[in-house]
Amino acid sequence: MSKRNVPSQTKGLQAMQKATPGTTKRLFSYIFEYKWQVAVIVICIIVSAASQAAAALFLQTLIDQYILPLVGVTNPDWKPLIIMLTVMCCLYLVGTFASWLWSWLVVKVEQGTLKNIRDHMFAHQQLLPIRYFDSNGHGDTMSLYTNDTDTLRQAISQSFPQMFSSIVSALAALAAMLWLSIPFSLFTLVFTAVLIVIVRRIVTRSGMYFVKQQHAIGQVNSFVEEAVNGQKVVKVFNHEEATAQDFYRRNEELFEASSKANTYGNITMPVVGNMGYMLYIILAILGGIAGILGWNDFGLAGSGPLTLGAIIALLTLSRSFINPIGQVSMQFNMVMMALAGASRIFAMMDEPIESNDGSVQLVCVEVDSDGHTMHEVDHETGHWAWKRAADDDGTRSLAAAAKLKGAARQVALKAKEEAITSADGRYTLVQGDVRFTDVTFGYNPSKPVLHDITWFAKPGQKMALVGATGAGKTTITNLINRFYDIQEGQILYDGIDVKNINKPDLRRSLGIVLQDVNLFTGTVLDNIRYGRLNATDEDCIAAAKLTNADSFIRMLPKGYQTVLERDGSGLSQGQRQLISIARAAVADPPAMILDEATSSIDTRTEEVVQKGMDNLMKGRTTFVIAHRLSTVRNADVIMVLDHGRIIERGNHEELIAQKGEYYQLYTGSLELE
Repeated sequence: MSKRNVPSQTKGLQAMQKATPGTTKRLFSYIFEYKWQVAVIVICIIVSAASQAAAALFLQTLIDQYILPLVGVTNPDWKPLIIMLTVMCCLYLVGTFASWLWSWLVVKVEQGTLKNIRDHMFAHQQLLPIRYFDSNGHGDTMSLYTNDTDTLRQAISQSFPQMFSSIVSALAALAAMLWLSIPFSLFTLVFTAVLIVIVRRIVTRSGMYFVKQQHAIGQVNSFVEEAVNGQKVVKVFNHEEATAQDFYRRNEELFEASSKANTYGNITMPVVGNMGYMLYIILAILGGIAGILGWNDFGLAGSGPLTLGAIIALLTLSRSFINPIGQVSMQFNMVMMALAGASRIFAMMDEPIESNDGSVQLVCVEVDSDGHTMHEVDHETGHWAWKRAADDDGTRSLAAAAKLKGAARQVALKAKEEAITSADGRYTLVQGDVRFTDVTFGYNPSKPVLHDITWFAKPGQKMALVGATGAGKTTITNLINRFYDIQEGQILYDGIDVKNINKPDLRRSLGIVLQDVNLFTGTVLDNIRYGRLNATDEDCIAAAKLTNADSFIRMLPKGYQTVLERDGSGLSQGQRQLISIARAAVADPPAMILDEATSSIDTRTEEVVQKGMDNLMKGRTTFVIAHRLSTVRNADVIMVLDHGRIIERGNHEELIAQKGEYYQLYTGSLELE
């Protein structure tokens, strides 16, 4: 690292330190949830420090009044000395017990605090929008739970109590020195001031690099996680060397930060220790001269000649005063690193959670013979229905639809007309009627991905979305389940604006099968049940049979009880996909989204998977995204998208007859690029 880069890096690191003010206060708010434990810890630290200072003062009395009078005596009386030694021993025992007690309690506080932070961090993470995970590396997020929380563990269990203990010990030692000798105490303070100036320069440098180290660790973890997940791609394109060079660069940055941080951090104690010995020697010389010449000395206890016991006590107290300064300096580095980690943790916890202002809920109802009288039931044997809030009878959304213009108004009013609503307007049967009206959306609002999209999917229809990569197919499905919210327009689900539907209920009504299958550590049965946690074993097996997954599952070593690990690494891609389809089937949603569900499997396996999906799609409104046009031939409606606009719409035969872009795609005249 060149010297000319240091100032700019220093400014950047200082900015990182100031990025989240109040981090210390916020961290201590978690610690102080254990109030009585913290109170006992503080008391024990004070008792321990006081016992050490008192023991040092006892040295003067012990030497001057109980040891020196016995020197040269023919028949000395050892009883007073033994009593004083017993008192000193008791004093040390009290200090030792206090030290043990606060060390034991600190572990309780540390583990409890970390548990609460992890609980809050994970609970908040579950509420974050998809946008957050799209813009933050998974490895960097994992680093919050591992490396950053570990720095907090060290700070809570070691740094904070050690710093407080060192400060109390130094103050106790200083008070004892002032009691014995004010001149010697003042000389020690002046010497200590010089020492603090030196140490401060070292600590400032080390603290700066410790902050940088925390950020560098997060970057390295993120890169390693990405490289491990993409190892096959790395090998396919022979990028081992390039990937290694990229890692070396990031690791070099971590090395530079860590080596400088620890270099400055590790020289703190030797500097303090050696200067402490210098002070010890200087005090010993001055004390010896003063004692030999019989100079008077004065302290808070009074004035008089400097005795041998007083000199020894002062020398002992000087070490007790200087050593804590080094300990505080050493722990300060760890505190800086912990606060850097805490800043990253709290930054994630301060990320805005996913908004959810919807009040419409998904419930189960029984419908009377008239078709419009509905009664809510507490089980799932009836029909799915949308339930509005008590003060909403549907007239507000109808008025909003009437304000639209052109085709969007017709689509919205038609959706209201075809919705099956109870007489009081509170309940609307879930049919899977999905309509877009003048929808404009961009992940970056200034760069729209979809432009004025208007279309509809009737209940039970199989709707296929085709088009080149980046045309907006997956974006449309992300908008239906509100992973993202639109900037303009309206999305209606059974005549209800999806913004008015409670997000968990909206997503409960939409089963999704993705191209990238995620299986969790657990049995096959557990992975299927993930679609509906209260599903019975019989429900899960029935879902597997429905989706053609049952036959291969029974051939596994333990059938449905076979434990899957590492995302189902022992299964083929087709088998993993069948389990994910069974998982969607057991959820039994009113509508389905199939996003490139067969694009990563071979044609033969695709036939098996396709049959499973066909069984799953029966009677449900389904949105299918596919690059293989053979999989969408039987779709009721095929929409062709190009750069966020619908350019063709119709079934397979109609689009072939038009001889437009779909025809060119299907015949191979035009590729999906």
